[in-house]
Amino acid sequence: MDAPTTASADSGTSGGGGGGWFSPRRQPEAAPDGVRETPGSSRPVPPAPPVPPTEAVRSAPPAPPVEAVRPAPERPRVPPQRAQEAQPAPPVTGAQAQQASPDAILIRRTMAEAGPVADKVTSYFYALLFVRHPDLRPLFPAAMDTQRDRLLKALLTAAEHIDNTEVLVAYLQNLGRGHRKYGTLPEHYPAVGECLIGALSKYTSHVWDQHMEAAWVRAYTTISQVMIDAAAADQLRAPAWWHAEVVAHERRTPDIAVVTVRPDQPYPFLAGQYASVETPWWPRVWRHYSFASAPRSDGLLSFHVKAVPAGWVSNSLVHRARLGDVIRLGPPGGSMTVDHTTDSGLLCVGGGTGIAPIKALVEDVAGHGARRTVEVFYGARTDIDLYDIDTMLRLQQVHPWLSVRAIIDQQGHIGLPGAVREYGPWNGYDAYLSGPPGMIRSGVDVLRTVGFPSERIRHDEVEELLTIDG
Repeated sequence: MDAPTTASADSGTSGGGGGGWFSPRRQPEAAPDGVRETPGSSRPVPPAPPVPPTEAVRSAPPAPPVEAVRPAPERPRVPPQRAQEAQPAPPVTGAQAQQASPDAILIRRTMAEAGPVADKVTSYFYALLFVRHPDLRPLFPAAMDTQRDRLLKALLTAAEHIDNTEVLVAYLQNLGRGHRKYGTLPEHYPAVGECLIGALSKYTSHVWDQHMEAAWVRAYTTISQVMIDAAAADQLRAPAWWHAEVVAHERRTPDIAVVTVRPDQPYPFLAGQYASVETPWWPRVWRHYSFASAPRSDGLLSFHVKAVPAGWVSNSLVHRARLGDVIRLGPPGGSMTVDHTTDSGLLCVGGGTGIAPIKALVEDVAGHGARRTVEVFYGARTDIDLYDIDTMLRLQQVHPWLSVRAIIDQQGHIGLPGAVREYGPWNGYDAYLSGPPGMIRSGVDVLRTVGFPSERIRHDEVEELLTIDG
């Protein structure tokens, strides 16, 4: 798949010609006819985002009858909404509703109504998209169930942070950069936007009205331009993907392997981040794997991979990959990185292969020469699952500021989160959690119950975690 261009399209409507919703901004940035400018700005209104073609494991839903997917009538574009203070996720009532912006209230109400029929909404969305725009189908994996789940999670994340500009923009910029590896172009965004609104309006018809539709047009238009701009900026400094040759493959357990690759060009990343990985055996199916070390002088990258049931990518990397095989890497993602402007201690909790980014964080602290206290809790179900304990203990011997504790579920009466609580207090520490989504959730709950400030708890988003090690 060739790297896409990110120049805005001349015509990006889902109807295939003329104007319409969500048309990407042209270059140079002059407002086209019929597009209202954002108040206080000379920039035209942005377009709309494609939902990321992501990892999948089962088949796509059948398309509805052709007569059920008539093209939506054109409607005038609407200027983007103004973002205000951050608000909680839907539904919003009472005092929360008084603080949220009008558009946020409408969008969250839509999501609250669509939640119970989420499977139908997402299935109908993709059916609309593929019937109206069959040329977009090759951008997606052959099986679509996980893809459909990812759509809803992305919508919920946007709805949760619709009034929080800083959080939402950072999330969308990461999505926009990541979309480049799928071959996503600016002209794809309008089609997705109109089909998404078509699906939402169908399954929330008892509350859907022109005000709700206008709120979604404004929000989606702004969301998409953030993603397009991020992709365009990223194209100037990085490829859409990297080819990487497998140069080492070490089996640690029957289902865990340490895979080391050599990228075909420099790959910049930070300790604690992850990369999306595609294998030659499953095209367009990507999975996230955390880097198992801080950046190295030789440029090599290592991943800890556990083969999981029905995990297409993970089983390929553990059981099928050999030296000389070439995989593809998407851009680095994740914000679980160390703030080197402070001297706070680090509380690091890693479960299973979640120890990989924890090891990278320890190396990162050591590389900066700071003697910050680092407490590592390494959790596993059995002794065998502590596949990297020797590496962690060697690091402990070299660095007196590092303490490593192994927590084995089958040998104790207390789980990993509970052990962290008992070893407290953790005043003055920053917490880093890495592992299965369930462990992340329980770990965050434990830390909050003992008074750990939320802003000092760092982990990757749960929707991102759901595609790690799959």
